[in-house]
Amino acid sequence: MAVKTLKDLLDEGVEGRHVLVRSDFNVPLDENRNITDKGRIIASLPTLRALSEAGAKVIVMAHLGRPKGEVNEKFSLAPVAEALSEELGQYVALAGDVVGEDAHERANGLTDGDILLLENVRFDPRETSKDEAERGEFADQLASLAADNGAFVSDGFGVVHRVQTSVYDIAKRLPHYAGELVEKELAVLEKVAKNPESPYVVVLGGSKVSDKLGVIEALAAKADSIIIGGGMCYTFLKALGHDVQKSLLQEEMVDTCGDLVKRFGDKIVLPVDLVAASEFAKDAQKKIVDLDSIPEGWMSLDIGPESVTRFAEVLSGAKTIFWNGPMGVFEFPAFSDGTRGIAQAIIDATANNGAFSVVGGGDSAASVRVLGLDEDGFSHISTGGGASLEFLEGKELPGVAVLED
Repeated sequence: MAVKTLKDLLDEGVEGRHVLVRSDFNVPLDENRNITDKGRIIASLPTLRALSEAGAKVIVMAHLGRPKGEVNEKFSLAPVAEALSEELGQYVALAGDVVGEDAHERANGLTDGDILLLENVRFDPRETSKDEAERGEFADQLASLAADNGAFVSDGFGVVHRVQTSVYDIAKRLPHYAGELVEKELAVLEKVAKNPESPYVVVLGGSKVSDKLGVIEALAAKADSIIIGGGMCYTFLKALGHDVQKSLLQEEMVDTCGDLVKRFGDKIVLPVDLVAASEFAKDAQKKIVDLDSIPEGWMSLDIGPESVTRFAEVLSGAKTIFWNGPMGVFEFPAFSDGTRGIAQAIIDATANNGAFSVVGGGDSAASVRVLGLDEDGFSHISTGGGASLEFLEGKELPGVAVLED
């Protein structure tokens, strides 16, 4: 894959040039709009620092949440600009719009080494439009911020699986390069996708089987074991005849899960006990139960301790591990033990067995930080949940393909 990198751009020289960078700042916020996990911001720093220190006039594009093409203060990137300023040790201004008068004035006023953050690109409906002409018009306006000698650096790995203006169409209008983060993510995932050392264990959680169906089918041929927990495991358990009561269930996927167990039953590893809850609440009554003993009207919000032990045994011998999706509702302390136990088992396998372990972004990456686990205990923590899954599934990532020369 012939993609020019940040190093190539720096070798060409960026001093005095406007460089548009697509970063991924879709960070979680609490009710007071405080950032609860800065992981994606931290991951963006090397590329931004390198460009700034080389004298580029850096203009950063990013989104936050799903404002549905409308300006919504709730999704403003103001908290991100503040966090970026703090982490970089230099002031990062936030434009009051995306391609409007304020963005242009600020872009024109940049001096070498300055960093400007545009307001949420998803405030403009053309960013996510299915109409290529609409996206193209928006891309032209973004490119005009970079003046005549501009460049584009793609560094938001969490969005490279999207055909969106600031990810895809902009690359067709400016000299384009893969940022340090995107380059690193692709190298790591390629190792897992192309040459995983056996035993290769995949751990999948999260809420929906439908989101992971393609990756289960794609990896069943390569992986030695596929551990399934989280909300998606209840659809599998229902397919096997267990009564999951009010646990999260994709009824329309029950037959599909039954088929997957028939085809790959020797590889699929499911929970053997659960943590039942009286309601979906952090202070709910809880009880450890076997698979057919969830009290009537209750639901399961985590895998049980026997399941953690069983999964940990499978992981202990692994040489390659890919984990995407928590084992339960880790945000509620009472239902976080399953996720913590599996994460610790992966850390142990990495340390004791030399396993190459990759955390596939999204909620799994957030859980590592929220639960206070050692991030250095994993070989790599990805910033892109959906992107990493699609890469492992063998799908083309449009935001990467468009960078190829």
